Amino acid sequence: MSMASEFKDFISKGNVMDLAVGVIIGGAFGKIVDSLVNDVIMPIVGKIFGGLDFSNMYIPLNGQEMGMALVEAKKAGAVLAYGNFISIVLNFLILAFVIFQMVKMVNRMKKEAPPAPPAPTPDDVLLLREIRDALKK
Repeated sequence: MSMASEFKDFISKGNVMDLAVGVIIGGAFGKIVDSLVNDVIMPIVGKIFGGLDFSNMYIPLNGQEMGMALVEAKKAGAVLAYGNFISIVLNFLILAFVIFQMVKMVNRMKKEAPPAPPAPTPDDVLLLREIRDALKK
């Protein structure tokens, strides 16, 4: 089998198409969660902690002043932008929780119904068994 035909067989399988759709939807969903974290959650968390702006939280590593905006501090040299890291960790935790809930829901839907109890033995079979047992005695 040639490589082209193997690739055609591989790409035409349903699992590959499902994976492609999942990656595309996951990318879009990631952007939604990123916006949720950066535009909704982090401003609320910042307000709770006295007006902190997590996007501009950093530790200067090159002698920059602490009052500079993160963009300006990065232009002046290396910085440890831990505020951005906090936002990304929160973003990851939200995505992981949502994916966990989705997998949990799919597993619940896939759960097979318990097997039905066996059908009762017909009367004629029971009668034949009684006759057989009587003949053995």
